[in-house]
Amino acid sequence: MSFAGLALVLAAAFCHATWNVFVKRIAGGAELIWLFSILSVLIYLPMAVWIVVVQQPVFGPWQIGFMLGTVALHLGYFILLQTGYRKGDLSLVYPTARATGPLLSTTFAVLVLGEVVTFQMALGAGIIIFAVLMLTGGIKPGARHLSASLVFGLGAGVFIASYTVWDAYAVSVLLVPPLLMDYASNLGRVVVLAPVAYRRRALMRQHWVQHRLGVVVIAVFSPLAYILVLYALTFTPVAYVAPAREVSVVLAVLAGSILLHEGNLKERLGWASIALVGMILLTLG
Repeated sequence: MSFAGLALVLAAAFCHATWNVFVKRIAGGAELIWLFSILSVLIYLPMAVWIVVVQQPVFGPWQIGFMLGTVALHLGYFILLQTGYRKGDLSLVYPTARATGPLLSTTFAVLVLGEVVTFQMALGAGIIIFAVLMLTGGIKPGARHLSASLVFGLGAGVFIASYTVWDAYAVSVLLVPPLLMDYASNLGRVVVLAPVAYRRRALMRQHWVQHRLGVVVIAVFSPLAYILVLYALTFTPVAYVAPAREVSVVLAVLAGSILLHEGNLKERLGWASIALVGMILLTLG
């Protein structure tokens, strides 16, 4: 893995952990997602226009189709994950999704994009995935709604893998600018979640009054985190990027212990260290 690719993924992980800390603090739902998504659309609009005018990217049927596809895949992931949280066990759905996502992403990259994975890369990715699984709670046999939780978690993991490989092809082969790829996803969320936001407008105003700075931080860092990943995917194989970006989960969990006083810092540092070993193996593979 090149130094530039690693730097982009690590910067993306920092951005991802930052906006997730603020999301946890605000503890909102779909109305919060609509609020920061509409702000993201407005904040990144000048850059999106600049790319269209100055770079003049190609917008043929394939490019447009893939941009619409990423909207559908990201929305499908969000809807399935939220449904899983309601009908399953959060402590089981989330770790299952985060662990299976990069594993399936790498598998899809080999099968669909023809990427090659060495033993050292596979070992490093496996260590990272296992450490993230344990950091996010691990598989609990006694969890409520075990079957439903696993189904929704695996389904969310399939969506993660699908949009990762889909977006990688769009930005690396079809040459869709990464910022425009993410911009389409944000715009799609604004349109689809508008009815929910309207029904919850009072709660949305409350979020804005009480957590204005946090909402703005999320609106800036949430797209930036994925845009950096997409730029890395323009010259770095998915087999490297997908497991490496799980470092964002490690940082978010550690931030939860330190900044939000969620506890278990010593245990979480131990699993974070194991994830770091996996990262070293992966990047040197």
